[in-house]
Amino acid sequence: MEIKVKLSNYRTSPRKARQVVDLIRGKKVAEAQAILLFTVNKSAQPILKLLNSAVASAKHDLHLEESNLFISAITVDEGPKMKRWHPMSRGRAYPIIKRSSHIALTLGEKTPIVKKEEPKPVKVEKKARKRITKTKK
Repeated sequence: MEIKVKLSNYRTSPRKARQVVDLIRGKKVAEAQAILLFTVNKSAQPILKLLNSAVASAKHDLHLEESNLFISAITVDEGPKMKRWHPMSRGRAYPIIKRSSHIALTLGEKTPIVKKEEPKPVKVEKKARKRITKTKK
């Protein structure tokens, strides 16, 4: 079962958000939460909130256990850009582009694999054959 959540129009550049996302891609939920909690980047906090939201909906809606969840996919796409101008000397204007991001997170479930024990092969012991020797009397 997959859980998909999105964070739209987050006001940071996709490049900066991808640096944080690359740290947690493919990890278990508990490990990813620990990494995000101690990451210094600005984008770590909203991504942690997004992850916690996905875990909460998995627990409440689908009754899944947090220990079986992992991050199966997480992507950062480019959102709309705000274009501004900064006035400079001699009547010039320099562009300022304020970028935004869309972050999509998908949680997957890993069920613990129970190994079936194969029956051990039974060793068949060969009985020692007795040689019958005929003796003449």
